[in-house]
Amino acid sequence: MATYKLVLIRNLENRFSGWYDADLSPVGHEEAKRGGQVLRDAGYEFDICFTSVQKRAIQNLWTVLDAIDQMWLPVKPAKHGEVQVKTWRRSYDFPLPPMEPDHPFYSNISKNRRYADLTEDQLPSCESLKDMIARALPFWNEEIVPQIKEGKHALIAAHGNSLQDIVNHLKGLSEEAIIELSLPTGTWS
Repeated sequence: MATYKLVLIRNLENRFSGWYDADLSPVGHEEAKRGGQVLRDAGYEFDICFTSVQKRAIQNLWTVLDAIDQMWLPVKPAKHGEVQVKTWRRSYDFPLPPMEPDHPFYSNISKNRRYADLTEDQLPSCESLKDMIARALPFWNEEIVPQIKEGKHALIAAHGNSLQDIVNHLKGLSEEAIIELSLPTGTWS
């Protein structure tokens, strides 16, 4: 069986913001720098990178690439109560409440030109993990997997739920197990 190299980096410490285009926090920036240093010290070299179009993931990727002196790499953007918060963030098919048009972030998302190629139906006002998987897995299968199978070393800078989906897909976890899967920020394994 062939062996492939894939490194996943989560957009680090920030506030849960869904599709809102929040900056990477200062703590997240420092975590990304440390992560890049770990990768540099371990001698990692990559051939291609993937990220989302949201700036916190892009800032995370740039910080890591700068630390490993690989800013020249091609990047492919992917366009596409405590218990209650955990339910929203970790439940498989239970979405957040829909964002109403009068919400302060609504126009930031709906009028943002980075989403201009999406129809109103494709730009969700809420999204469950199941919805996100249906959106992300085709990109994984059609764009990322072929690159890895060509022997390229891939670096993916993305968001917690999308990385959780990739790990779930690779490990074949049950819906119950994926809900409990935690990908903490600022850790390396």
